[in-house]
Amino acid sequence: MSLFERWLTLWVALCILAGLVLGTQLPGLFGALAGLEIASVNLVVAVLIWAMVYPMMIAIDFGSLKAVGQRPKGLVITLVVNWLIKPFTMAALAVLFFDHVFAGLVDPARAPEYIAGLILLGAAPCTAMVFVWSQLTKGDPNYTLVQVSVNDLIMVVAFAPIVAFLLGVTDISVPWETLILSVVLYIVIPLIAGTLTRAALLGKGGDAAVAAFTARIKPARCWACC
Repeated sequence: MSLFERWLTLWVALCILAGLVLGTQLPGLFGALAGLEIASVNLVVAVLIWAMVYPMMIAIDFGSLKAVGQRPKGLVITLVVNWLIKPFTMAALAVLFFDHVFAGLVDPARAPEYIAGLILLGAAPCTAMVFVWSQLTKGDPNYTLVQVSVNDLIMVVAFAPIVAFLLGVTDISVPWETLILSVVLYIVIPLIAGTLTRAALLGKGGDAAVAAFTARIKPARCWACC
């Protein structure tokens, strides 16, 4: 790992500290940035998420899907955990902590917002980190590629319905406009952009060109994660 990746925890902590200080000292500026939104989707956050997700989308080879049936056990476990267990477990934990365990510490008007945030988080598997974990554990990169590709395809169609269902179960109004816009902005657009970029790079220099391009834009993704 590079120096930046090795000390990523420190950079994240420093970014959190910097955010707290800047938010306290420049509330007007950050209030204006928070107001740059469409259908409750902040455009500044969208740009940072694109910087984080776009390099990962370039690394995805949907041609690897032809190998999806070669070793189904691991893939089945991943899909069951990601789509049949994790979203519902996260929703249950959110209700448990914000409606019961920490009910006396959380503003009742804010509790549904925290619950909705955890539901959104639980229903969106972080496929970018899968590549990092696979590399750290010396996993099979090709099999990792298959899992990420399948999960991203499922996420395009399953994220909004699952979130809408869980929000409805927890008596939170379903913001369909926000959900649909989020799927388009955070999943569909980066996926299309990454696929087109990968195709162009493969046509010019093959896998080496893809690896070189993703290495150049990797720092932007790391800072966006922070």
